[in-house]
Amino acid sequence: MYWNSSIERLPQKDLEEIQERKLKALVFYAYEYSPFYRRKFKEIGLNPWDFNGLRDLHKLPFTCKQDLRDNYPFGMFAVPLSQIVRFHASSGTTGKPTVVGYTKNDIDVWVECLCRALTSCGVTNNDIVQISYGYGLFTGGLGFHYAVERLGATVIPASAGNTRRQIELMKDLHATVICCTPSYMLYMSEVAKEMGVDIKRDTKLRMGIFGAEPWSEETRKRIEDKTGITAYDVYGTSELGGPLFTECVERHGIHIWADHYLIEIIDPKTGEPVGEGEKGELVVTTLSKEALPLIRWRTGDITYMETDKCACGRTHPRIMRILGRADDMIIVRGVNVFPSQIEHVLMQIPELGEHYVIILDRKPDGLDEMTIQVELSDKAKIDRTTDILELEKRVEELLKEYLNVRAKVEIVNPGTLQRFEGKAKRIIDRRKI
Repeated sequence: MYWNSSIERLPQKDLEEIQERKLKALVFYAYEYSPFYRRKFKEIGLNPWDFNGLRDLHKLPFTCKQDLRDNYPFGMFAVPLSQIVRFHASSGTTGKPTVVGYTKNDIDVWVECLCRALTSCGVTNNDIVQISYGYGLFTGGLGFHYAVERLGATVIPASAGNTRRQIELMKDLHATVICCTPSYMLYMSEVAKEMGVDIKRDTKLRMGIFGAEPWSEETRKRIEDKTGITAYDVYGTSELGGPLFTECVERHGIHIWADHYLIEIIDPKTGEPVGEGEKGELVVTTLSKEALPLIRWRTGDITYMETDKCACGRTHPRIMRILGRADDMIIVRGVNVFPSQIEHVLMQIPELGEHYVIILDRKPDGLDEMTIQVELSDKAKIDRTTDILELEKRVEELLKEYLNVRAKVEIVNPGTLQRFEGKAKRIIDRRKI
C-alpha cells in the first residue's frame, strides 16, 4: 500500500533533483530569515550565491543540540511568532530544553510524512489505533494522533500511564494498532497477565509501532511472542518534527522521505562521511521546514544507511535500526559499548526476562566496573542457587565474547526492577558521583 505512490516510488534521479532544488532554496532561506544561520555562514565565509547544491553539502556547517539551547527559546526561528501555530519541546533533563516551533505548513508536512510511514507498514482506515505515547510537549502523542486521523483511522488518545486502564481500553474498544515505547509494551504485557487478560486471545491487537528509545531485534521477537502482534520500528526527533519515519512491511530499514529530508552518515569524531553500510552518526538537513530549518543537524543517533531500492517498491533511502546515541555510548576500560548491544545478548537467553539495568562504578584502583542486573524470566524453571550462579557465569562469558569487555551479571527475581511508562532508563552511572 502507498499513501502517495507517485512520490514514494519516484526514480532516484528525480529525488536528487528535488533535493538539489530544495537545498539551494534552503540555504538562501536560512541566510535571509535566520539570524543564527546568517551569522554561521558569515563565520565560515559561505556566500549563498556561490553554493552549488548537493556537491557543496560538505561546506555547510553542522548544527547541534547545544545551538538550540544557546539560542533558547526563539533564537533559531526563521518566521515571526505570529506564524507559529504550535510549540513542542524536549524534556530538558540534560540542560535547557530545546524548543521547536511549527508553522501550519510544517504540521502538514509532518502529518504527510507519518501518513506515508503508517501506510507503508499496513495501517488502514479500518484500524483503531491506541496512542500510548505521551501527549503534550513531547511530540509522540500528537504526532501520531494527527496522522491517524488524516488516514481516516480511529484514534484512542490514551497517552502514557494508567496501565490497567490502557489494557481495558485496548480490550473494550477493539484496538488493532498500538503506538508506544517498546519497554512500555513489555510492561503492559506483564500487567495484562496479572489482570487475567491474554493479549493474543482477548484483544484484536495486530500491530505495534514502537520507538522513542533504542531497542533490539531480540526485543522485537520477545514482544511478538508475548502479544502475537507484528512490531514495527519508528524514528523521529522533536527537532526534526516528531515521529516521521517507520519500517515498511518488509521490515528491512526505516524509510526516510528524501523529498523533505536529506540524510548523511558521518564519523561522530571526525565529522567526515562514512561509506555505505558503515555505522556512524545520522545527520539530517530539513528541506521543507519553515519555522525551524535545520542544516546538517547532528542527531546523535548511531545507524547506517541503505540506498538500494526496497522490495516494497519505495525508492527513498533507508536507515537501519538505531543502535544507540553517541552520548549514550558507555566507555568501560577504553571499550565503547552501546546498551543495545547488551540487550542484544540478554534477549537471546530464554531464561532471562526483558528488564535490565546497567550500573557503572569506579573501583578504588581506578578501574571501571560494569554490573548488569537482569530479571529471571517468570517461565524459567530454576530454583537452585547453583543454577543461578551458573547462569550468571554463562551470561558473563557471552557478554565478554560479544562486547570484548567484562561485566558482572546479577540475576534478580521477576518484578524486581523498576518499570517505565515512557522511555526506559537503562543506565546508572555512579562514576560521576
